[in-house]
Amino acid sequence: MPRLPISALLLSATLAFFPVAAAAQSDEEVYNRIESLHGNAGDLSEPLLSLVEAMGSDDAATIAGLAEYPLRVAANGESYEIQNADDFIENFDTLVTQDTRDAVAGQSFAQLFVNSDGVMLADGAVWMSNVCDTGDCSSSHWAVISINN
Repeated sequence: MPRLPISALLLSATLAFFPVAAAAQSDEEVYNRIESLHGNAGDLSEPLLSLVEAMGSDDAATIAGLAEYPLRVAANGESYEIQNADDFIENFDTLVTQDTRDAVAGQSFAQLFVNSDGVMLADGAVWMSNVCDTGDCSSSHWAVISINN
């Protein structure tokens, strides 16, 4: 069998397992997708900007304050369930790698990926979601719900 068809077959089989990069999107498109899937899109700006700045300046306390606990963190090949802000701050250097900090620090609004689970930053390094404060979700806030190094 000639090599070209086998190569083409292998390439198409490989592409089936890897997602294709999303097309460029505008801030407005991202905002509208957040609003349609989660609501409260207008309230995401402040915590998102705080998170991006805090990651860029290694501000563990600010990041801890933006998280919902228990917080799931995948780091060093392990999965942790962080119970509170103090534990997060105390273990920050172990829980959030420099690569994750750098990636989130470079995040722009138009680069966000949005699905029914929440808003993904830095190719999945951090997820934020609109967390209900009341049983009927009439009140909610945006929070970091997982970190994946």
